[in-house]
Amino acid sequence: MLAVVLSLAAAAAFAASAMFIDSVSGRVGPVQLSRWQMSLAFLMTAAIVAVTGGWRTLDLPIVLWLSASSASGIMVGSLTYIATIQYTGPRISALLFTTASPFALALGFGFRGETVSLTQAAGVGLIVTGIALAVMGPRQDEGARTPKPLWIGISLGLLTSFAQALGSLLARPAMLAGADPVAAMGVRSGTGALFFIALLALPALRPVALPSRREVRQIGLSALAGMVVGMSFLMSALARGDVGIVTTLSSTTPILILPMVWAVYRRLPGPLAWVGAALAVAGTALIARPG
Repeated sequence: MLAVVLSLAAAAAFAASAMFIDSVSGRVGPVQLSRWQMSLAFLMTAAIVAVTGGWRTLDLPIVLWLSASSASGIMVGSLTYIATIQYTGPRISALLFTTASPFALALGFGFRGETVSLTQAAGVGLIVTGIALAVMGPRQDEGARTPKPLWIGISLGLLTSFAQALGSLLARPAMLAGADPVAAMGVRSGTGALFFIALLALPALRPVALPSRREVRQIGLSALAGMVVGMSFLMSALARGDVGIVTTLSSTTPILILPMVWAVYRRLPGPLAWVGAALAVAGTALIARPG
């Protein structure tokens, strides 16, 4: 039950992070945005862990597991997700991202022998269906797009989901070994920050201009909510629950963001979104059901 609560808390934090970043995502390039997010997240987590002493829970094998998790989930996953949006748009990208759940279930079963009951499997199915419904429908931000091969976008989207699921799988041994969740996120964000800073060596990926103070503040709040709080909750959940279940529940961000959008922007979600939310709630109830 604690893994369920932590996974849903992570999804809520990711939703809050998306709300903070929404106002700057169109003005700051995606690679530059990832660089700032990772760098600020590392500084915040490092400061927290310096006070709490969480670094003492890390040893070389744990750091290696977490670095591999960052390489898959953050480095590969972030870049392929950016490319997926460019090829397919945000709506189809979000739909493709729902495949992270079956990937995580398959990886958890294949490499760790994790299994789910029929009731939990039904819950996973309801949640994935609910997420898909929640992100369906027209989006004002997609507009007219330059035609690009859809199969490339779909392939990149599936690779993104697989990379995210693999990143969670690789983090699980470190969390089972007793790594402090915030320290674990410090290693992952620090590794990711070094990667995105290294990309500055490529002229095509260098920013034209630095973000403004307001944009840095919004990016910082997004990093605090998503990378520091959300990912720390996710790391804690991985120490207590199966990879597939945790990945499924923490992917309910499109559902949990609906009331936030309603409250902040006064935009009432459509009927499909409400149906999707209801299915996701029912699926969560099945997963959390005792026994």
